[in-house]
Amino acid sequence: MGSERRELMKALGARLRGLRTEAGLTGAVLAQRAGVGQPTVSKVENGRMVPSLDVLGRLLLALDLDESTSREVRGLLVAVEAAPDAVGTNEEAPSGTVLDDAVRSARLVRSFQCVVLPAMLQSAEYARHVFASAPYSTPEAVGRAVAARVERQSLLYEPGRESVFVLTEAVLRTWPGDPSLMLAQFDRLLAVESLSTVRLGVIPWRRAVPVMPRHGFTLCDRRAVVVEAFRGERVVEGSDEVAAYEETFRHFEEAAVFGGEARELLVRVMREFQELEDSTTR
Repeated sequence: MGSERRELMKALGARLRGLRTEAGLTGAVLAQRAGVGQPTVSKVENGRMVPSLDVLGRLLLALDLDESTSREVRGLLVAVEAAPDAVGTNEEAPSGTVLDDAVRSARLVRSFQCVVLPAMLQSAEYARHVFASAPYSTPEAVGRAVAARVERQSLLYEPGRESVFVLTEAVLRTWPGDPSLMLAQFDRLLAVESLSTVRLGVIPWRRAVPVMPRHGFTLCDRRAVVVEAFRGERVVEGSDEVAAYEETFRHFEEAAVFGGEARELLVRVMREFQELEDSTTR
């Protein structure tokens, strides 16, 4: 994460903490009044998380601030979002990332992707290309981010956790590097698909999508959704918004094929990459 962005996050957090103290509220009480989780308040105040505009609005309303102070705090959020990030997004930062925290604390993770493979399923080399393509990336930051991503993937194997991934066939055909990278990536997808803790579904290109996808997102239990965009991620915690994303995920899940059909599709596309590699090495 860029030093400018980090300092602005700390400034935003410190300002909110000061306003909460002036109001005579504990973090728990503020969280309850705002309808957000107490960990969210703690992370924002400690400069470890960038709140969404919705979450910040809830906090400001719960603090009963005047319009001038509210504008000031919103201005700090705008400055944070505009500041450059060393590797481009919160998720890609070497430590303390939004998605990392959200996924680690969830027992049920549901992720939909329409362009890039879900972070939890990426091979190290695929992830390296993802991070390296981000603005302001450096080899050192990319290396740390890849290591953190691979370490996070151990959660897939933990008993008591459930992970459901739904992706469009276009994701399988949007590839970086060379065909050999994708062959290794398909080996990983096939291995993960066989886990009892994982359900991997693919929406075939021959099947119309039920909803036009706009971006990827990850549901963490039934309390929050991490929305992914070019400038990073934002956490949405409002019950109505989370419910809307759950409904959208359900539509995508119903359109996808799982089990044997998904494996057949993966193997078919994998063979095409094998043919592509053979043609480029002749």
